[in-house]
Amino acid sequence: MIWRWTLAAIVLAACVMDAHGNPPDPLDDPVLVAAGFLDSHPDLRYRILAMDAYGEGRYEDAMRYFRRASFYADKPSQAMVGEMLWRGEGADRDPAMAYAWMDLAAERGYLIFLQTREQYWHALDEQQRAAAIERGQEVYARYGDTVAEPRIAAILRRARTRITGSRTGSPGNLQIIVPGPGGTDRTISAHQFYRPEYWDPGKYREWHDDLWQNARIGRVTVHDMEQVSRESRVPEPEWGEDSAVQDVDNGD
Repeated sequence: MIWRWTLAAIVLAACVMDAHGNPPDPLDDPVLVAAGFLDSHPDLRYRILAMDAYGEGRYEDAMRYFRRASFYADKPSQAMVGEMLWRGEGADRDPAMAYAWMDLAAERGYLIFLQTREQYWHALDEQQRAAAIERGQEVYARYGDTVAEPRIAAILRRARTRITGSRTGSPGNLQIIVPGPGGTDRTISAHQFYRPEYWDPGKYREWHDDLWQNARIGRVTVHDMEQVSRESRVPEPEWGEDSAVQDVDNGD
């Protein structure tokens, strides 16, 4: 079943995607990450933690992190929840709920998730299809774009207005100093850090749309997954640190 492992590989490897003129992926810049970028992007932060855990075989942790990223409208994470439920990784195998989550991931019409959703559907029996439709309503009520996008939008707007030195939210000529090992400080331009595509909710959505709608889904060769070291690892939070998602790990 090539389509199963290909999905996990595409979510894991950003190089599989074609951004078509998008700004650079902020996760590829260790200075940007070290400057606190992920503190205001819980969707990306929890997805990274989830993929780290997934690559290490810590499937229960991965499932919990993917659900947290999903709470902030992260479609790749929603797809991975569906993928793991389909395989029985980190939770009991549940094809009906796996379809519901993949349907949610395909909510914006991203082709790779639409195709995977249809493959799931054809593999379900009639009873499982009925259960998927019924139980999927609960998934949409908690994680659908109608409720999840306002969550991430509010965080982005709040963080954007905290820019030092301007009442209008303009970064001006600010330089962000990032402490490095051995006292070697690094700097990053505030213009780079606060690119509109990373902070304006509408542009942030457009950036994700272009990135994932154009994900390459042709034939790829995937070897065993291995952990990729990062210059600045994302620290794993205590499970109770994010009060906004206290209930995410309970129920479907």
